[in-house]
Amino acid sequence: WPFNAFDDFFAPLATTDGDVAFKMNVEDAGDKYVVTAELPGVKKDEVDVELNEGRLSVSVDKKESDEEKGKNYLHKETGEWSATRGVYLKDAATEGLTAKMDGGVLTVNVPKQAEKTNVTKVAID
Repeated sequence: WPFNAFDDFFAPLATTDGDVAFKMNVEDAGDKYVVTAELPGVKKDEVDVELNEGRLSVSVDKKESDEEKGKNYLHKETGEWSATRGVYLKDAATEGLTAKMDGGVLTVNVPKQAEKTNVTKVAID
């Protein structure tokens, strides 16, 4: 079916290795944006959150513990992986950002600022 091929084509854009991605939601909550990412089994020190010129990026670099590496698995579907997801928030403020990791869910609160007009009209001679 052609729609599955379409999904397979775009899926690798969300990850660095093409296999693992995480789900991310962006809510407009009036005076702020609330961004949530489902990251089960990921520790907060394996997550990097960055706001750069309106683009909020959430990066995960999941590593196996030494305890996991020492086990003798017959079948294993978890392991080391990395992925980055991002969203552009044009009126995101750089002050007052907060992030919290709880129960495998990362929640980032991004306050809004008054939109700046960066458009300059140019007269044509």
